[in-house]
Amino acid sequence: MSQRTQRLDELLREEISAVLARDVRDPRIGFVTVTSVDVAPDLRHATVWVSVIGQPEERSQTLRALGRAMPFVRRELHVLRLKRIPELHLRLDETAERGTRVLSILQALEEGEEPASARPVETLPTPRPLSLAPEPGAEEEPAAPALVRRRRRRR
Repeated sequence: MSQRTQRLDELLREEISAVLARDVRDPRIGFVTVTSVDVAPDLRHATVWVSVIGQPEERSQTLRALGRAMPFVRRELHVLRLKRIPELHLRLDETAERGTRVLSILQALEEGEEPASARPVETLPTPRPLSLAPEPGAEEEPAAPALVRRRRRRR
């Protein structure tokens, strides 16, 4: 991949994200992140990788709505002043799901359980509450000295 196509990938990713956030007013489009854009060497086609947060039904609705919004997004990219605006092809980026799956397997192994083979329904890990009390048998670390910032006087 040439340096020109890398710069164009990043430029298109930023601009498509901005157009989706600023100009597309479809309520079916939920939490969408444009993770990357891959432009073909001939600059005629670009694959837009998106990550969608939500349940499977919401994700499929969001992808359909995004697919219908892509011609509008392509027209809005005229501000880039490119000789040819590439045709946009939408793809679902599932790296967040795979990362969540790996985290759940590691957590199950850490707890001594057999990891589940079924795919998780959620797309992001569920936050766990932090425990403020020290674990039994754990030694407390000495508190770090507080840093004091002195204010300078102006004369």
